[in-house]
Formats: sequence, C-alpha cells, structure tokens
Amino acid sequence: MRLSPHRRNLVVWSSSADPDDRSGAPRFTRSRRIRRRMRLCVLLAVVGVIRLARTAWTHWILLAGVVLTVVGVVLRSGPGGVVLLPGMLLLVVALFAPPAPKADRMRRCELERELAAYSTPRERRDLEAILDRYPDGATRELRDILARQVLSR
Repeated sequence: MRLSPHRRNLVVWSSSADPDDRSGAPRFTRSRRIRRRMRLCVLLAVVGVIRLARTAWTHWILLAGVVLTVVGVVLRSGPGGVVLLPGMLLLVVALFAPPAPKADRMRRCELERELAAYSTPRERRDLEAILDRYPDGATRELRDILARQVLSR
C-alpha cells in the first residue's frame, strides 16, 4: 500500500510569460494596452470628426460621414465598430440637407464678426435684452451664433 501525495491537484495562481513572448510581458496586458490605445485613437478621431461636422456646410458633413463609416467598417469587430451607425446617419443627413449657398455663408460670417464686437458681459446682456423683445423664430440665428461664441471662449 502506497501513501497518496498530499497535493494532488495544484492550482497555478500566476503563470509565467509565454516562452515565445520576447518582451516578457504576459499577453493579456499587451492586448489590453493595444485595445486601450485603439479606443483612445477612435475617441480622438470621433471628437475630431464631430468638430469637423459642426460646420454648417454639407460637404463637411458628408466627409465626416464617409470617415466614420470607413472607420466603422474597418474596425467593425472591435470597439471602433460603434462609429459605423453615426457615420451612416451623417451620410443620410448630408444626402437630405440642402447645400448652403456661398452668399448665405458670407452673410453668416459677417454677422458673426459683427456680433463678436459685443464682448463684455454688459454688452451681451443688453443685446440679449433686445433679442428678448422679438420672437424666437426671428432671432434664432443670432442666438445660435451668440451661444457658439460663448462656448468657444
């Protein structure tokens, strides 16, 4: 009769690195680092494309839609696949949005420059008090420009 060994089923709590791995780091940390960098790159790309899409011109919205759709198709199995749907939505918006004529863009740029002259808080309050006298439909564009100027500061 033979004595049974005391430790029959050992559990390995921490395994060593893969012998094929040259860096010595376990694979799961390297893949986690790569995934984190990919998420960061996709996030920065999305933020850049959103800033690009904020402009009112249709061709920029179309470009943003194409970029997001391509990124979503290329990275569809990873975290980048999340941008596929917003890219397609931007393509649809660009398809149905009427193009802004050059005269409208020039008028809006001139209006933005004129409204930038109201830079102090007191001047802003006076201008907003004047705008409050009129209906929102008539002052929508002015309020939009003023809100964007406040956000950009």
